[in-house]
Amino acid sequence: MKKRTTALAALAPVLALTLAATPAQAAPTNEIIGYPGPDGLIWIADQAGSSGFVSGGLSPRLDTFITFGCAGGSIEVAFRLQEHPDRDPAPFTVDCPGTDPTVVTLPLGTDLHGGFTAWVTASTPTTHWGATVTQPE
Repeated sequence: MKKRTTALAALAPVLALTLAATPAQAAPTNEIIGYPGPDGLIWIADQAGSSGFVSGGLSPRLDTFITFGCAGGSIEVAFRLQEHPDRDPAPFTVDCPGTDPTVVTLPLGTDLHGGFTAWVTASTPTTHWGATVTQPE
């Protein structure tokens, strides 16, 4: 028992430091982008600051759409189709200075398969953004 207590006592400062180093983000009351339904491959309702995502499972028989929105600043979006780099949308910026979200949807077309990645660079750590990748039936 003494070894377990000593081990826990040694871990306590590390855990406290880790928790203190992680900034807390208050959850906003509204989503930037609503639920896309069963057509959604990715749904990020609300995220604060810069971040990204990766996924796969694109169906070549369905149209593909990416939607990004933000509030409280601006975001720069870089989106990459792993199997179709010739069809990557150019990095784009969404300006959203107010508290009401600004949303942009880009069609990517059909015949896409494989995975994709996105990176969102927010203008401030408190800029909120959301995203969906959809393939409507």
